Amino acid sequence: MAQNIYDRQEFFDGYRQLPRSVHGLAGAPEWPDIRALIPHLGGKRVVDLGCGFGWFSRWALDHGAASTLGLDLSENMLARARDMTASSKADYRIADLETLELPEAGFDFAYSSLAFHYVADFGRLARVIHDALRPRSGFVFSIEHPIFMAPSHPGWQDGDGRKIWPLDRYSAEGERTTDWLAKGVVKYHRTLGTTLNTLIDVGFAIRRVVEWSPTEEQVAEHSTLAEERDRPMMVIISAGR
Repeated sequence: MAQNIYDRQEFFDGYRQLPRSVHGLAGAPEWPDIRALIPHLGGKRVVDLGCGFGWFSRWALDHGAASTLGLDLSENMLARARDMTASSKADYRIADLETLELPEAGFDFAYSSLAFHYVADFGRLARVIHDALRPRSGFVFSIEHPIFMAPSHPGWQDGDGRKIWPLDRYSAEGERTTDWLAKGVVKYHRTLGTTLNTLIDVGFAIRRVVEWSPTEEQVAEHSTLAEERDRPMMVIISAGR
């Protein structure tokens, strides 16, 4: 079973104060790049993997989706999602992505935001998602970039005051423990090549890969994003069934 950090009160209290928790998709600086990859959702059945507060599920319904299934391991997350969603077309359920089962050809589009780096067996999950999508369906997801997940701590600053992020065992894949909002958060490091090849091996076609960094305009508006231009914080992948 995956680590359920979102039901740890210390972690959840910190998470719900993040801009992306308070403002939803508008508070996620990578959202414009993700939005550009999402196809027309009119009449589609959508599965949202690691749905959190349900922001994407509600957006999908607002943009014509026939139904959404939001899955998350956290009772805290799902309770908030249900409270914030009025539509009867949205369904939220407890699910562990490590052991996930989905109906074959049950969906027309799959989405996930910053969840898969908590999953140990990405190969199994990719196969489940592939089989759950109908032919010619789309799949868009974001994860922490493996370069972001493999820094040597602490980094240092160069003569211009820029943060230097030397890599720590980038090719050594597997469990990594970090402190983010709470101590002892478990994630799983995989190289970018492993992630892409896993998708290809289960039958997906890679459509687009975005190694995300903020724009100059975003940095000007939110100075805390400046260091995210020094190395990619996340990668956004669009694939097709």
